Amino acid sequence: MWLLALSVPLLPAIVMVYSRYRVKVATLCQRALAWALRLMRGRVCVKSAHAFVFSNCTHGKVNSVLETFDLYARTHPSLCIGPQIGELLDEMVRRVRPLRVLELGTHCGYSSVRLLRLLPPAGRLITVELDPVTADLGEEVILVSGFKHSQFQVLTCSSAEAIPRLRSLLGPDAGTSEGVDLVLMDHNPQQYLPDLLALEREQLLCSSGCSVLLIKRNQRAEDLRGVLDHIRERTDCYSIKTELQSDESQNCFHNHLASQQKKQRVEMTSCSAQRNHLMAPSAF
Repeated sequence: MWLLALSVPLLPAIVMVYSRYRVKVATLCQRALAWALRLMRGRVCVKSAHAFVFSNCTHGKVNSVLETFDLYARTHPSLCIGPQIGELLDEMVRRVRPLRVLELGTHCGYSSVRLLRLLPPAGRLITVELDPVTADLGEEVILVSGFKHSQFQVLTCSSAEAIPRLRSLLGPDAGTSEGVDLVLMDHNPQQYLPDLLALEREQLLCSSGCSVLLIKRNQRAEDLRGVLDHIRERTDCYSIKTELQSDESQNCFHNHLASQQKKQRVEMTSCSAQRNHLMAPSAF
């Protein structure tokens, strides 16, 4: 009884605080609920994500597929990059206007669909996935979104096996001989540096300009250390230009590569859902 009497004078303050911060409180509660649901439902299941999207989206409608992916990710563990990083990717695609895109790490097909919907009619996506089951499910999602095999190709192999084959897959026709315009690395972060070096060695980064987006999914700082150290050590070729931050507190690094043989420009961006540390905030 005395506790009730003590709390009555505090009611106006509680009401005022709640009315002022109700949106933030509601958002915090939603995030806590989503986190609890993901925790209860366990680890990432590509088959579960595929089944949910396949059953609930409107087939042939790209936006419906992406929205259904986002709906699934709110309450389930998911490998989708999500709408925040997705918007950064969209902006990069609109600015770069790539004709040939390489994706390392297909996962459920979310990023593939996001990329394909912004490519020109003559554009083409090559996406690489090591796991055969994941590759098949991702390919089916891409087809359900309304895209045709003439617009994309799924390679079921490691990135180390795929990169040497890319030159023949790109074709000899004009406009593709220079390599890819955009690379999305979303597979094993320990492969980012070897794969970047392999792309350079095979001369697959378009000499007129290429953008590379790196995705970091965990808290281990050493995952991207190799790539960033390589950039910092080769000051004659690389320079860190900017770091960007998205709404989900994701760090983004912009780097430019100047080839010694040609005036090649490679913009490298890495996104991480971890700490905020901005060197030079800016926009794409």
